[in-house]
Amino acid sequence: MGSRSNRCSGQRPAQQGFAYLWALMMVLVMGIYLGAVGEAWQTRMLRAKEEQLMRQGDEIRVAIKRYTEQQGQQMQYPKTLDDLVQDPRVPFPRHFLRRPYKDPITDEDWGYIAAPGGGFMGVYSKSRQRPLKQANFPTQYVGFIDKQTYDEWKFAHWPTNNGGGRK
Repeated sequence: MGSRSNRCSGQRPAQQGFAYLWALMMVLVMGIYLGAVGEAWQTRMLRAKEEQLMRQGDEIRVAIKRYTEQQGQQMQYPKTLDDLVQDPRVPFPRHFLRRPYKDPITDEDWGYIAAPGGGFMGVYSKSRQRPLKQANFPTQYVGFIDKQTYDEWKFAHWPTNNGGGRK
């Protein structure tokens, strides 16, 4: 009776074993492929966050520079990002930044670089993750070359120079 069921199915036991082995091989290949696709996607997402970090960090640096260089104002740094969105020193609307951005890498608040006399003169990511980008930075950020973590990327308006990527 056992041989009769094999005749009815039209396959011999060796063929059934080969089909099973073939299916397992396909699952293995698909798993490897999906792992590689997932890793590539993760790298692409991190590159996009890095670009956003550079763009927003530089916007904040430029906003701090403009805030501190207002005509008729004593050199004063902002106390929070909200001060750059709406300048509290004047009774009318004056904006240096569109909105108080979050750190794109951590999606949390930025770390602040303390300014002389109070306030802050720059921001940095609090991430201890290693950056993908290690070279080919804009001139003002050549100090970012070969940094080991994102928290070493400082976006600041330094009192002694106008460059941002120091340290």
